[in-house]
Amino acid sequence: MPSPMDIYKLLPKTNCKLCGEQTCMSFAFKLIKKEKKLEDCKPLFEPEFEEQRKKIEEMLKVVEKATETGLVVNEDLCIGCGNCIVVCPVHVYEDPEGAGSGFGVRLENPILRVENGVVRVVDVGLCRRYKEKTICVACRENCPTSAIAFLEEL
Repeated sequence: MPSPMDIYKLLPKTNCKLCGEQTCMSFAFKLIKKEKKLEDCKPLFEPEFEEQRKKIEEMLKVVEKATETGLVVNEDLCIGCGNCIVVCPVHVYEDPEGAGSGFGVRLENPILRVENGVVRVVDVGLCRRYKEKTICVACRENCPTSAIAFLEEL
């Protein structure tokens, strides 16, 4: 996941304000949060900055996959362990029959699923961040490879 500083280092750093931001650093933050588009930086599309622009475009490919909740799964880092699925509060329910420990993992409507060795977002609409507007980070906190991130944390 690129950081705003990674993006900033490749920007023209003119603080021209053509993008609508006061500084290039502010633009870098908003670019990662998908609040701005790369095309908003006019100087970046001048021939002298073509190489930097291509590097930024490559870096933003991960960000483009972010869900409506800001969840990003970096498939290059994911090892498919499933920790994120097991700890997700939406997937866990209390057993009304009281059998066993009283808790289990509900998988009929998952937010995340391991497919082909990596975690994929199946239904982000079920996520507490989306549905209840709460700041839940259980999936990210339990990812051993830091493959899960949220855009607002950058």
